[in-house]
Amino acid sequence: MSDLAAPAGLFDRALRRVTTLWRDMAATVTGGEEDGFAAQMRACLEARGGEVSARSRAAKLAQAYLAADHAGRGEFLRALAGFDSDAAAVTAAWNRVAAAADVAERASAKAALRRVLEPPRQRLLTQFTTIPDGVKFLVDLRADLMGRMEGEPLLQALEGDFRTLLAGWFDVGFLELRRIDWASPAMLLEKLVGYEAVHRIRTWRDLKNRLDSDRRCYAFFHPRMPDEPLIFVEVALVQGMAASVQGLLDEKAPVQDPKTADTAVFYSINNCQRGLDGISFGNFLIKRVVELLSAEFGNLDCFATLSPIPGFRRWMEGKLDAGDVALVTEEEATALRALVPGDLAIAGPEAEAPKPETPAQTLRRILARRPPGREEPLGKALEPILMRACARYLLAESGRSAKRARDPVAHFHLSNGARVERLNWRADTSEKGFRESFGLMVNYRYDPAKIEDYHEEYAGEGRRAASSAIRKLARGFV
Repeated sequence: MSDLAAPAGLFDRALRRVTTLWRDMAATVTGGEEDGFAAQMRACLEARGGEVSARSRAAKLAQAYLAADHAGRGEFLRALAGFDSDAAAVTAAWNRVAAAADVAERASAKAALRRVLEPPRQRLLTQFTTIPDGVKFLVDLRADLMGRMEGEPLLQALEGDFRTLLAGWFDVGFLELRRIDWASPAMLLEKLVGYEAVHRIRTWRDLKNRLDSDRRCYAFFHPRMPDEPLIFVEVALVQGMAASVQGLLDEKAPVQDPKTADTAVFYSINNCQRGLDGISFGNFLIKRVVELLSAEFGNLDCFATLSPIPGFRRWMEGKLDAGDVALVTEEEATALRALVPGDLAIAGPEAEAPKPETPAQTLRRILARRPPGREEPLGKALEPILMRACARYLLAESGRSAKRARDPVAHFHLSNGARVERLNWRADTSEKGFRESFGLMVNYRYDPAKIEDYHEEYAGEGRRAASSAIRKLARGFV
């Protein structure tokens, strides 16, 4: 069967339906509306007329944004950011707090200060929730905003307002966990295809395989976005911890009886809405799914992921370029040179004798092959080097802070209470797998009895839970 098309057609039809509704609503606005984004926003804030007029103006404003080109949408966001708190009113309110004579007067002054600190743009954002698909409009509006904030303090302040509002509206207590299966609406299935970013869904047969009786797919939905998944996870019910994603995705593999499975493997987790970045509910998704699967299948005694390591190759090559001597020994480099001879590295004036490659230079040269390590015996020589380096990368290398794992997927699972369980050689033999991590993947294990302890240790102390085998690989660095 041919490759699946992206769900752009469905999105376009949905957009046309919503904009038609907005256009019909906007047509009810009467009374000399001003042109320009700022003027329209001011009219919305002044709330002339009743509730119907307010909704109509919000619909007209949303329609104007969608009709604008890239530059026009930037102008829209800057106009919106301009409706900030009144500086003079804030100063006056603060002075009243400072001058308060007693507790009661100070409490009243603080309440007034809080009111004037709230920028009018927050009220304007809230007005969009009253129109059809207004919440989805706001999520997409923040996605656009996030790509324009650099060097623009007003837009950064606007993004802070967005984040505060959306974090409240998308609290996990408001979300609905639903299973997606082959009987789900076609529009939802096509969105699943479009949002899958970890392991691309290529055909209808591929999609059906991922939704078969030995598989599960769960997603969080918001009641105001009932047809839009926020985040979803794909699960395989298998015997033993999976070590190859190609094996999991093999469409020709026989369907297993899920009642005989002892392991649930989370092999793909996807955030669907760019405008909800930084608003976390992925940890709740995994824990809820563990609870659901435990209740449905009493035979499951292992919950684990088969996860990519997207930053490993970039980190490894950077360390080799810097001459890191801990990544490969002279003995290992000699064995590699015998397998893949190379020219001597020449350094200094021509009069000087050529200098032989350092171990780091040898490894760097060989890893530049496309793809390295796929063939034997070179793969056998590279395996212990890369496995050792990857264990170090996951357990010892830090990101934005010393307590945070450098790899973003590792940080996600460790902060959710998982432990690094096992590294898998040649677990993803796709071009993407070699491009990101030389084909390595990792199992993170979720032990229901230990999830909270591991979460607290990582969040509080930066301690990364790991199996003894992984710690042995990273010996000397942790």
